[in-house]
Amino acid sequence: MELIRGTSEFAVGRPTAVSLGKFDGLHRGHQLLLERILEKKETGLAPLIFTFDFGKRPGLMLPKERRLMLEQKGTDYLLECPFVPEISRLEPEVFVEEILVRRLRTEYLAVGADFRFGYKRRGDYRLLMELGGRLGFRVDVVEKACFEGREISSTFIREELEQGRMERVNALLGYPYSVTGEVVHGLQIGRTLGMPTTNLNPEEEKLLPPNGVYATKTRIDGRNYEGITNIGLKPTVEGERKKGVETYLFGVEQDLYGKEITVEFYTFRRPERKFDSLEELKNQLFRDVEWGRRHFEGKP
Repeated sequence: MELIRGTSEFAVGRPTAVSLGKFDGLHRGHQLLLERILEKKETGLAPLIFTFDFGKRPGLMLPKERRLMLEQKGTDYLLECPFVPEISRLEPEVFVEEILVRRLRTEYLAVGADFRFGYKRRGDYRLLMELGGRLGFRVDVVEKACFEGREISSTFIREELEQGRMERVNALLGYPYSVTGEVVHGLQIGRTLGMPTTNLNPEEEKLLPPNGVYATKTRIDGRNYEGITNIGLKPTVEGERKKGVETYLFGVEQDLYGKEITVEFYTFRRPERKFDSLEELKNQLFRDVEWGRRHFEGKP
């Protein structure tokens, strides 16, 4: 996949099938759009995702996570367009003629019914269809994916994530919500309790579920390992002030320091709390582990 970013002077050299949007999370609704443009590979068009780069802001998916997923899906181009006046102030008709037709060589476009574009969001799918007929590209308006009668959106997913309802989050996304990072050294408290853990310090822009304990699977070198994960500040332990992601892996004792791993969240167990002693914490952790093992029994 070719990544185009950091410039407003972009162009591609092949006819393309394009979809435009924020693509935060690449949820099931986004995947419907992506499927449409990927289908056009058979006709010789290169699938291209156009999204604006708004700089660092909290999101369901970090840019590097989105890039990896789109590449794995088979996208040929990802354009992270800077949100600069020379682009954002273009009138809709000019945006279509200058950006979509001249620079991106768009021959097919997939958008949702609520898609808006151009200066002050003046353009919509009706204008795209009108211009497509005149300028030689086809427009497909893709129906929204729904869950329990509500349209799937990043806002919907954020609401569920804030409540720790991971089963619903994963149903809306179409895949498990995850956090990726490098394993760093912690305070070694888990090791003293007989439960050595892996520690990640997630990037500040990555939205996290509420502090607490979760049933998780951790992907290491292409393999998945079951376990439990605590998100939070570990209030029982003195000296811990930075929010982290700490995972105990069932049956794994290898040295993972410095390795990049991905933790997938499945079910919320309990909120984080401060215990009166490390012994009380240890007893609770053993109960959490037993719960986690039962959760995954018989599940792939």
